[in-house]
Amino acid sequence: MIRLTLRSLRAEALRMLLSALAVVLGVAFIAGTLIFVDGMRAGAYDRAGTFDRHTDLGVYPTGTKPLPTDLVDRVRALDGVAAAAGELTNTGGIVGADGRPVLGFTVLVAIPTEDALRSYDVVAGRLPDRAGEVVLDAPTVAEEGFALGAPVQIGGTGGAARPYTLVGTVDVAGTTRDVGGPFIGLVGPDALAVTGERGYGRIMVAARPGISATALADRVRAAVGADTSVRSRQQILDDAVDEAVRDLDQFTMVLMIFAAVAVVVAGFVIANTFAIVLAQRTRRTALLRLVGATRGQVFRATLLESAVIGMVASGVGVLLGVALASGIRLLTSRLDVPVSGGLTVTGSTVLTGLLLGTLLTVGAALLPAWRGTRVAPVAALTDAAVQPSRGAGRLRLTLGAVVLAAGVAALAGAASAGQVLLVAVGGVLAFFGIVLFGPVLVPALVRAFGWPARRLVGVTAGLAVANAVRNPRRVAATATALVIGIGLVSAFVVGARSTKDGIERSVDAEIGTDFVVSGIGSNLPAALAGELVARPELGVVHEQRSTVAADIEIRAAHPALVGRTLSGVLAGEVGRLGPGQVLVHRELAQARGWQVGSPVTVRGRPFRVVAVVADDTPAMAASDAPAGHVIEMADADFAALFPDQRGFLAEADPAAGVSAERARDAIEAVLARYPTVNLMDQGAYKKMLTGTVDMLLAFVTALLGLAVVIALFGVANTLSLSVVERTRENAVLRAVGLTRGRMRAMLAVEAVLVALVGAVLGVGLGTGVSAAAMALLARLGGDFHVVLPLGQLGLILGGAVLAALLASVLPARRALSRPVVEALSD
Repeated sequence: MIRLTLRSLRAEALRMLLSALAVVLGVAFIAGTLIFVDGMRAGAYDRAGTFDRHTDLGVYPTGTKPLPTDLVDRVRALDGVAAAAGELTNTGGIVGADGRPVLGFTVLVAIPTEDALRSYDVVAGRLPDRAGEVVLDAPTVAEEGFALGAPVQIGGTGGAARPYTLVGTVDVAGTTRDVGGPFIGLVGPDALAVTGERGYGRIMVAARPGISATALADRVRAAVGADTSVRSRQQILDDAVDEAVRDLDQFTMVLMIFAAVAVVVAGFVIANTFAIVLAQRTRRTALLRLVGATRGQVFRATLLESAVIGMVASGVGVLLGVALASGIRLLTSRLDVPVSGGLTVTGSTVLTGLLLGTLLTVGAALLPAWRGTRVAPVAALTDAAVQPSRGAGRLRLTLGAVVLAAGVAALAGAASAGQVLLVAVGGVLAFFGIVLFGPVLVPALVRAFGWPARRLVGVTAGLAVANAVRNPRRVAATATALVIGIGLVSAFVVGARSTKDGIERSVDAEIGTDFVVSGIGSNLPAALAGELVARPELGVVHEQRSTVAADIEIRAAHPALVGRTLSGVLAGEVGRLGPGQVLVHRELAQARGWQVGSPVTVRGRPFRVVAVVADDTPAMAASDAPAGHVIEMADADFAALFPDQRGFLAEADPAAGVSAERARDAIEAVLARYPTVNLMDQGAYKKMLTGTVDMLLAFVTALLGLAVVIALFGVANTLSLSVVERTRENAVLRAVGLTRGRMRAMLAVEAVLVALVGAVLGVGLGTGVSAAAMALLARLGGDFHVVLPLGQLGLILGGAVLAALLASVLPARRALSRPVVEALSD
């Protein structure tokens, strides 16, 4: 039986080729992900201690407050301490040789001045020893043409850029401080001044030779107090590795979710392939039973065949996974995304790929194999060479209808229930409902979409529709494989467009000026708003700032802009906002019994209520204060009460009679000394906020594209196997006058109808999931509703149709390759 199975497998290898490709692609996705991630993991271990090669102990804050600067001197003075230095990691900016900020997210670090703690690899020059000196990464120095000993303008949140002497270049490539942008190294006091920080993120300690690390740790712990933690060198390394691996595990989980989608789609394709092939072997199976083969032998032979296919395809998939991992690494390097480590092919990865592909193939073949053994031997005496088509049972259809209804109900009720989980559950239930109810739903849609085709193409389209729906389970399984990938792609496409639209409406509501000044990865420098206000070309300058005090949100406001987000003024006059005057929101006024003219005290300073207002605009982010418990005061009053509170965004408008070009020039003249600040108009600001959405959509679509490709292989495979099944029937059609062109058209229409139904169901499912997600976001906070990107959805449907047309080429060639007389003899 084994020899017969292997011989049969060799004879029908071409029939299994496309299903084997589905396994190859699914396994390659998983193997490539594991190989790429294992390489990054190995790199994470290698780079964990890059900047702690000489650190014996570390002192860290237990809360959010930084370590005070005088604590460094206290630790340095302890017996047994060879050196101690404060370290912080923040962001900064560099003014390039052309007078413009150097692009890229810039890491700014405080570098120890003690040789005992320095762990940087110097490329040229030296590390900074005193205030006013700086080191940069070697690529930035080369690209900008900076020279050692020359001044370089460095700035940050702490203030405008000032010149620092470039004393050296360092190599941070592949380390934790390589984020794709420039690197700045300053001595501790300079780093604090540039970043505006009031203390360090940690204190690095080097022990004297011969000193017990445990005893020194106890001594340091006693000196620094209870609000800090002291970690040994091993703990520092372990924490660095844990953090890197934790981030990597999250990245791996995301990739594996998409890999799982591809594998599930491959499972549908394989199961459908075996169901068709075994149905076409009905007579052979019955003959084997007649000559003595048992049901168990036939069943095991089928599983052996699937195991061989799965093993071979998995082996090819692992090899393709190595190439895929290399491609990912090459792509990340081209995009300037820092990736450490090489490609690591482990035995566990190879074994995982082989086992997964084999088990997937065998598991997908179980049900078709079991059904194949139910053929009675007497079937060999009939002319039924193909298992008759059977529809779905009542139990399956009833269950499918219930599950589909439950999924739709979950999606519809997710917003009112306020549960994100219901969106995911509703999407999954709706998909399984489509799977179970598919044998009725899919043929009905094929007939519906086939009606205009019959009007356009005529009898040929009618034959295509009849061929497509003759086996409801088969066509449903083929279309369902497409529903998964296209459904997820559609969900992200609709969700991304709806999110972008909500963000743009929020910007229109919240930004009432021509220009927006925003911090690049940090808040705005303290003096920036004052310098902008001093420019006569600007009429309105407002830095958006807020804080929470005594469970009340205090906002800085500008009289010319405050009314743009208000939905109503219940009492008083908003225009009277000024020094010593505040606006109080309705909910807070009702809770405290305040009205126009009521005295209000904020941080010990008296104010008077000039208006009670309503703001029903959904908040983009949650506040620690209860909803509506808001006080708005003039910018100057806010700055006096909360001088350390900074914002990340400022708005500016030209003064009366000043053109937008002159106003822009004035702003740019101020920003020339602030390399961590960016100037945009409203359109550019919207594009910046929505750029992340576009990048995420491109990433997700690329990952889900593999699942769609596998599903389209399934369409081609089903059509190809159906051609084999209908060899005699197609020959009869050709004998009675069906031309070669009409035969191709019939198969093309059949493929297009199946793919179109799967794509339409996928788009419908994805749109429903996105609609539920947008309704939930609107309830949680934000002006979100569903926006259908008709152009993109049309491209999805058009792509599915075009791919189906291509998928019909080889089956049509196969149907026309045999002479009519020879085909009639089958």
